[in-house]
Amino acid sequence: MNKSTLPQTMVGVLGALLPSFAYAHAGIGEASDFLHGLAHPAGGLDHVCAMLAVGLWAAQTGGRSVWAVPLTFVGVMALGGALPRLGIGLPFVEQGIALSVLLLGVLIAASVRLPLILSSGMAGLFALWHGHAHGTEMPAAASGIEYVLGFVLATAALHVIGIAFGLGMQRLPVLGKVEGAREHAIRATGAGIALCGMYLSAA
Repeated sequence: MNKSTLPQTMVGVLGALLPSFAYAHAGIGEASDFLHGLAHPAGGLDHVCAMLAVGLWAAQTGGRSVWAVPLTFVGVMALGGALPRLGIGLPFVEQGIALSVLLLGVLIAASVRLPLILSSGMAGLFALWHGHAHGTEMPAAASGIEYVLGFVLATAALHVIGIAFGLGMQRLPVLGKVEGAREHAIRATGAGIALCGMYLSAA
């Protein structure tokens, strides 16, 4: 892909993913198979922003965080999705999801780079809330395997988009002509995500 077309491509992908509503937790009636699991993370602004932010923050941090933070999120999220099936509840799930969007946005906007164990641990904590929300959407009669596979793959795809966006911004030639422009662009994106988190918190 031509580097000059990367921003337009990313905007197009993000536009296709962003819904016209904020939350994807309206009910459990159709969350029963692979396709519904695949659609669930992309069906709510809260999940989309958080998943993209995890990938963007990992790319911004660099090093092993690029793969370790997203993998931690996906792994813990899958465990979190099993909690409702085991009858284990989590308090303030929706509030926690909104908080994760807000905090991830702040971390990106402030260009915070934590040690790998701390950044992975924070991603894992956020993933519990998101995974529990996904698991709650699963009908009691469903085996859940296809549904879990669907939302895990969708989450990983959103992480990859976030990583690609972050790495692309860092390499975009036009931004390289102005000192600090690349980092400022990423931080501005983080500020936008933080504002989205504030909106979700107030909704």
